[in-house]
This record gives sequence, structure tokens and C-alpha cells, in this order.
Amino acid sequence: MRIFDAHFHIIDYNFPVTVNQEYVPPDYKVEDYQHETADLHVAGGAIVSGSFQGFDQEYLLHALQQMGPAFCGVTQLPFTATDEEILHLNKNGIKALRFNIIRGGSEDLSKLDYFAKRVYNLVGWHSELYMDAQDLPEIAPIIKDLPAVSIDHLGLSETGLPHLLKLVDKGVRVKATGFGRVQLNVASALKSIYDVNPNALMFGTDLPSTRARRRFNEEDIHLIYSLFDEQSAEKIMYSNAVNWYRK
Repeated sequence: MRIFDAHFHIIDYNFPVTVNQEYVPPDYKVEDYQHETADLHVAGGAIVSGSFQGFDQEYLLHALQQMGPAFCGVTQLPFTATDEEILHLNKNGIKALRFNIIRGGSEDLSKLDYFAKRVYNLVGWHSELYMDAQDLPEIAPIIKDLPAVSIDHLGLSETGLPHLLKLVDKGVRVKATGFGRVQLNVASALKSIYDVNPNALMFGTDLPSTRARRRFNEEDIHLIYSLFDEQSAEKIMYSNAVNWYRK
């Protein structure tokens, strides 16, 4: 079954990479990703900017050129970015804006309402939040008012899952990623999210699994196949994310 890898990182030290919270990421170029996923039937995906890449766009544009048109980018931008800059990024394959609440390196969450609506109205981008779902109640009214939002890594925590499910019911999407970094029962969370909205879950490898307790491996894929029938698994592994990123 083909995969749209909705969440992975490219880390190329030919471009700016900064220490974040005393962490230095591994070198992980396009060639490394392609080699590691050669047997996974990856038919597209989303390259996601990490905290350690800040607002640098050149690495992402370079990686997208190498990966080809089946792949898109998720970037971090300051809210002062001009319309011309955003239009240029959109033309070159970037399709979403990321707010990294856990690690920083992105725009401040206080700009979420304004900035998420601005990029959506200008170029149709959705916004992606890397945060613990237990903190969602503080910004739930804002999220419910936004046109398109996804949450990374199953919302990270068991205590946050009920809050996440309430937003899934309102149309928020969820990355089925980072199984080695979450603090929850992955199988139960996947089933619960799918039951609320079959279109919500989007699988990703999260390679190279920076700072995760356990790196991605193919058992993460097998888990999804074991939990869902073929049609449901196809939605999670491919079509949900394709429809989300290519609309």
C-alpha cells in the first residue's frame, strides 16, 4: 500500500541549523531519507521544519527541489512575512504553517489567530500545531474559529486525548506520527480518533525521529494495518493526507 508521509524532517548542515534546548540534531539529508524509506512505497509527503531550523526557508526549498512535486513543505515563518514572501513559498511547494509550542523556533502562539487566518486566506495553507493536547483547552476557542488546523504526534499525552477528540469532532486533523515520543496508548488513541472522524488521521514516519525515545520503525506501519481494515488503512496511510495537503 502506498504511503503519503505526512511528517518527516530533512536536516542539511549546508544550511543554518541551531542548537535548540541544548539539542543538536543529526545530519539527515534527502539521500538518507530516500535510502531509509526505499521499501516503504512512499508516494509523496510533507517535509516539516524543526525548531532547530527556525525561519530558514532555503534548506526547505532545496529539499523540495530534490524530492520532487509529490512532496510539499511545512514551514515556520514570522508573522511579519510579506505577502510576496508567502506567495513565493507557496509557488515553490510549501503548503502549511507550523507553530512549535513544545520546542520553539516558530512564531509565538499569540499570533495563531491572526497568522493562521492570513495564510489561509492568501494561499490556502492550513496550520500545524506541535503541542501537548492537555493544553488545548486554553486555545480551543481560537482553534474552533480557524479554517484548517492539524495537531502533531497524536497530541502527545493521554491526559490530552479527550480535549483532542473534541476538536477532531470539529474538523481538526491529527498526525499519526511519533509513536516513539508520545505518552499514551497509541492503538487506543488511533481507534478513538478514527471513530470520531475517519478523515482526521494522517500517517507520517517522523524520521529521523529527533529527540524521540524510540526511533520510527516498520512496526509502526504494521500497527495501523493490524487495527484497521484495508479501506480505513488506506485513508490513514495515504488519502487523508493527500486531500489535506493538495487541496
